[in-house]
Amino acid sequence: MTILGIETSCDDTSIAILKVEDSKLKILSNIVSSQVKVHAQYGGVYPFLAKREHQKNLPIVFNKAVTKAKNPKIDLLAVTVGPGLEPCLWQGINFVKNLAEKLNLKIVPVNHLEAHIFANWLFSPGKDFNFHSSVFKKNILPAICLIVSGGHTQLVLMKDIGEYKILGETRDDAAGECLDKTARILSLGYPGGPIIAKKAKEAKNKKLKFKINLPRPMISQKNYDFSFSGLKTAVLYDFQARSLKERKSKEYILAMAKEIQQAVIDVLIAKTLRATKEYKVKSIILGGGVAANEELRKQFQLKIKNLKLKTNFLAPKKEFCTDNGAMTAFTAYFHQGESKELKKVEANANLRL
Repeated sequence: MTILGIETSCDDTSIAILKVEDSKLKILSNIVSSQVKVHAQYGGVYPFLAKREHQKNLPIVFNKAVTKAKNPKIDLLAVTVGPGLEPCLWQGINFVKNLAEKLNLKIVPVNHLEAHIFANWLFSPGKDFNFHSSVFKKNILPAICLIVSGGHTQLVLMKDIGEYKILGETRDDAAGECLDKTARILSLGYPGGPIIAKKAKEAKNKKLKFKINLPRPMISQKNYDFSFSGLKTAVLYDFQARSLKERKSKEYILAMAKEIQQAVIDVLIAKTLRATKEYKVKSIILGGGVAANEELRKQFQLKIKNLKLKTNFLAPKKEFCTDNGAMTAFTAYFHQGESKELKKVEANANLRL
């Protein structure tokens, strides 16, 4: 079976073509067109500008994906239908509908959050691997999934493929959104997550004169919800209390970046590990753009080792943490029986797992 997946939930236009045969998956192509440079001047994604860019990029990305995959016969179409920015979602949906008419194929609507979970089993294009769902269920499930990105921070109990229970989620800013906003306060640019991570890495093992202590919002509460707007506000207040010279000093920027990142990591790990123990799961699964953070991965692995937890730890290859068509196509493979006719495929910006 050859599946074409389309992803336009936010500011990445991506189309991928996957081949699944005899429980083996091969990524024939996975083309991603980023809009980071377009939105950088706004410090975040401007929805209707993103919509225009998707409209322009989709035919180009499609041609590249088909060419790289050597023009294969497509058996199934998949598209992200939510959650995401509705104007952006519709661009991918309208494109795949036109494609479905030409190829006389049905479409599998894909939940973007579920796709971030399944990104863990994607490998680099050109390589393949065995995937047996029975082994997967026996060795991996049940699992606690931490989906963490610019738009979402959720803790999810995954009992089976398609069977999820949301344990907690952000009440305001998502972790990635907090990183973007604090980076903007420090005039570091967009997207904030990678920049904060870079500065925090630079600050490691350095003796900095600035001692900054930021709050760890909701870390001790007995629920599994998150809140990062207070952390953002604490950064703003500290920044405003500094002299102009201090604000612009390299040492202050490094110290603040290190503390911001650590505050986010502490909350994410504490809540995830508590859920892991309570629900006695076999695995912790990361997903989403923030899952690419090296320090987050390292500290998760260290905590699991130190606590002697017999828990698998899974994080996607970094290229599959951010939005991509491959994860959309792969998720559709497990829902191929849920394909829909064109008129029934619609965007749902607030789609839940």
